[in-house]
Amino acid sequence: MSNGIVTNWSENPPHPPFVTISISLLCIFALFIYSGLSPVMQQAMIDMGGMQPSSISALLGQGPASWWQISALSVVTSLFIHASWLHLLGNLVYLWVFGIKVEQRLGSVGITLVFLLGGALANVIVALRVPQLDTPIIGASGAVSAVVGAYLGLFPGRRIGLFLPLGLYLQFARVPALLVIGSWFTLQLLYTVFGPINGAVAWWTHLAGFALGLSFALVARALAQIRL
Repeated sequence: MSNGIVTNWSENPPHPPFVTISISLLCIFALFIYSGLSPVMQQAMIDMGGMQPSSISALLGQGPASWWQISALSVVTSLFIHASWLHLLGNLVYLWVFGIKVEQRLGSVGITLVFLLGGALANVIVALRVPQLDTPIIGASGAVSAVVGAYLGLFPGRRIGLFLPLGLYLQFARVPALLVIGSWFTLQLLYTVFGPINGAVAWWTHLAGFALGLSFALVARALAQIRL
């Protein structure tokens, strides 16, 4: 209408974050299945879907022809398996805080590549760093780290609106993205200390995923500048 207020959002409303929603639902569905299993079956699910660094390291050492075995898919399937609601909730909160904007900027294909490729490569790097580890690794921490890194690369100076608890009230504040990202790393490292995953493994998972996501975003920005 000519007498109404027209904004860029009303002219071009953002598409729903279908990929972010789909990833979240897959992780929740997998945890529901895990929670309904007996302890023996839970361990079997982790053994089948989790990424075992020693096995992946052995596959990598056999050459490219061996990389297409079914067991290699564990670098991806492990991203959707969590053993507790606390761990999943921590990952999903930051996936939604950062993933929606990344998906809006890069599109469905871009966010899918960041999550799956970033998470898978983070698992591969862990396998290369601790090739002797036989314990399966599960969780989307490496993939979420890639999403967080991509956000920082795409929006380095942006502030994020959050509701912060101040006594009995919640106060809305716009917090620098770097501060929120720092708090995410703190939460992940706390889970490393008190959770079942080895500290060195968790550190390499987060660091590798973050670096890969950041690199992907910087490449995407450079390509966008070239097109312009």
